[in-house]
Amino acid sequence: MLARVEPVTLDQIRTARKLLDPVMRRTPVIASRALSERCGHVVSLKCENLQRTGSFKPRGAYNRIANLSVAERACGVVAASAGNHAQGVAWAATELGIPSTVFMPTGAPLPKLVATKAYGATVHLTGDTVDDALVAAKAYADETGAVLIHPFDHVDIVAGQGTVGLEILEQEPDVGTIVVPTGGGGLIAGIAAAVKATRPDVRIVGVQAEQAAAWPRSLAEGRPIPLETMSTMADGIAVGRPGDVPFAHVGSQVDAIVTVSEDALSRALLLCLERAKLIVEPAGAAAVAALISCSTEELGLTGKVCAVLSGGNIDPLLLTHVVNHGLRAAGRYLGVHVTIPDRPGGLVSLLGVVSGNGASVVDVVHSRTGGALALDEVEVFLTVETRGPGHRQDLLEALRDARYAVRLQE
Repeated sequence: MLARVEPVTLDQIRTARKLLDPVMRRTPVIASRALSERCGHVVSLKCENLQRTGSFKPRGAYNRIANLSVAERACGVVAASAGNHAQGVAWAATELGIPSTVFMPTGAPLPKLVATKAYGATVHLTGDTVDDALVAAKAYADETGAVLIHPFDHVDIVAGQGTVGLEILEQEPDVGTIVVPTGGGGLIAGIAAAVKATRPDVRIVGVQAEQAAAWPRSLAEGRPIPLETMSTMADGIAVGRPGDVPFAHVGSQVDAIVTVSEDALSRALLLCLERAKLIVEPAGAAAVAALISCSTEELGLTGKVCAVLSGGNIDPLLLTHVVNHGLRAAGRYLGVHVTIPDRPGGLVSLLGVVSGNGASVVDVVHSRTGGALALDEVEVFLTVETRGPGHRQDLLEALRDARYAVRLQE
């Protein structure tokens, strides 16, 4: 049975806004012509990746910690997070002169771990998931009296995140649809509470990673249902169970929840990097992923669209991997095995076909030891940069027309 929780009110969000104004950045909203052309709607991006600590999380964390009593502050605060909430809590606690302890999964991205320590928190690595870290954080709170700062399941957290919604209404007063990355639900619940109170006509759409989507089933069954497994690059929205406080708002105020693939997340990150010149983490790019991969009917877009970029904290090594993944997903990389004659000029002839079709070779691997090769054959693995799916297909046809045996990379 769903726990009875009081909804977050517009007055609470406005109070949070007054508290946060001196310390939070009013992040910009920028137009995206590339997305507007794809969607047939004017699209803008709310750049919370440019917020303090690199995500929207400090809004809720600061609002929650600032509202603690003197006695609660004396005991310090504790949190569990894969990175963004950790940084938000560490920064907010240090700003308010309160000690903080953060439990993070052992696989937490190194830049987020280093940043959390730099913001002043004592960090403990434990378990494989945020849920494991949360168990440890709760135990620590019970032992020490530290106040647990939940990443999304508290009224003050949701009210703090709701200030994003107030800003969107001020910056884009004629907005018709707001698309929001969604994990535990704190951000989308806050935005929905802020927006629907004065603009019930605005459509609110949440976006989850396909392989970490707890909301569709939970909403269908009328209560938060935990996932058994999750596997996504979008660690910032990989939450196994929706929060009780957000659930009340999402169920009544959010118009749709859609899911996106890992390929779509990669392509979205690449689009933000190339076209908007913005570094965004996979979770932060989820709204963009929905705009480039979901149908207009599925999203139900109306009027001007604002996509929230919820965070930009990404490991440079992961960024390299995701960009390469995005290039492949967008048809701009082709990995292909080609069997050629083992004689002088064989490789030159192959590369002539590639260059003659306007493709650029990224890498060449030349092997004579494949088990299926004849004595007079060589296998070449080519990584080729192409201009898109159509160019990719043209090159494959040209290779086959030249009577090469071609096998795509698996």
